Amino acid sequence: MAQSKHNNPDEDAIKQLRLQPNIGNYLAEKLLNAEIYSIDHLRSIGSESAFIRLNSVDKSICINVLYTLEGAVQGIRWHSLGKARKAELLDFYNQLKRSSEK
Repeated sequence: MAQSKHNNPDEDAIKQLRLQPNIGNYLAEKLLNAEIYSIDHLRSIGSESAFIRLNSVDKSICINVLYTLEGAVQGIRWHSLGKARKAELLDFYNQLKRSSEK
């Protein structure tokens, strides 16, 4: 009897995360590294907390990643985020970067 081939759990998580707007392989892998394994988990912690986690494992991530996360949380392309929400996220990003420089 042939043995069935099972996917790696990380591969399954990446596939599920990639079903969301804005999330490709690169960001899905980053989310897994930050111990965010599902869109439900991402939504439950929110884009800001997810960004803090990502920033703790990769200091080079930029504001566009934060916008991307928020778009995924809302289920929309990040380009469609409202101006007010983008301004809030930019303020959060700038505060986080300032505090990490101290």
